[in-house]
Amino acid sequence: MPRLKDFLELHFVILLWGFTAILGKLITIPAVELVAIRTFFAALALGVIIYKTKAVFWMGRATALKLLGVGVLIAAHWILFFAAARVASVSICLIGMATCSLWTSFLEPFFTKKKIKPYEVFLALLIILGLYIIFRNETDFSSMLGLTMAIGSAFLASIFTIINAALVKKIPSTTITCYEMGGAFLATVLFFPIYTLYFVESGQLNFNMVPMDVVYMAVLILACTVYAYTAGVRLMQRISAYTMNLTVNLEPVYGIIMAIFIFNESSQLSSEFYIGAAIILISVFIYPVINSFAERRNKLKQAFPDEVVLRKD
Repeated sequence: MPRLKDFLELHFVILLWGFTAILGKLITIPAVELVAIRTFFAALALGVIIYKTKAVFWMGRATALKLLGVGVLIAAHWILFFAAARVASVSICLIGMATCSLWTSFLEPFFTKKKIKPYEVFLALLIILGLYIIFRNETDFSSMLGLTMAIGSAFLASIFTIINAALVKKIPSTTITCYEMGGAFLATVLFFPIYTLYFVESGQLNFNMVPMDVVYMAVLILACTVYAYTAGVRLMQRISAYTMNLTVNLEPVYGIIMAIFIFNESSQLSSEFYIGAAIILISVFIYPVINSFAERRNKLKQAFPDEVVLRKD
């Protein structure tokens, strides 16, 4: 049975996840270098946790390669995520990321035998409407590029989330994340030659951090990655999946509120942004409610098929 302390910690974890985009904007080194540092030290910290807790680490060559491959998706996801926050704003980045759950609802049938549900199509159309309202009078190229990158980041996040949902049934979650952080670090390092050749004017990597960057990076790695992840997994043992999913939808809300106070982003955003953002967030919040209702209705149909037929007649 979950306690009040568990719910308070869950909201604190989600607050940290929302704070990730803000840290990404505060840290001065470029997004690619940031991801390389974050993934290296996150993998190292998780490796220490696995060693201390004596959890299973080696899962075989095939499984290890699969997990490292998922890390490639995570690296691309985080690079786009941090770049979006810098190119546009934290608020625009988080609104794009809010499409993740509905990307998942459309992509999951391609990975599993589940069918696309009509209400998922309806909610996806609502999100498209919200994005249209935001873009309708938008002439700022950086805002459009940032939102596009954030949506791409959400698309990648939905893919590796679906893959991890299957992997976590067989492999300890801490082990999964350790391998994936390692894979993300290796993918980022392998991307360095292309990155410096085509995306960096100076042709050189920039790891020159100012003193506050070290502080922000420590918070990003230890609090927003290692602690938030391990706490989230631990809370799933007490709090139902439905409650977890519903509460996680507060991440963009918390992040946008913090961005408004920290960066004064309210003065940079139009009324169309808030209308479109409200439609997107409402769609995201409604999804788990409708999904839970539909699942309960299907269970009732399976348990009492005759009664359901009689009611229809």
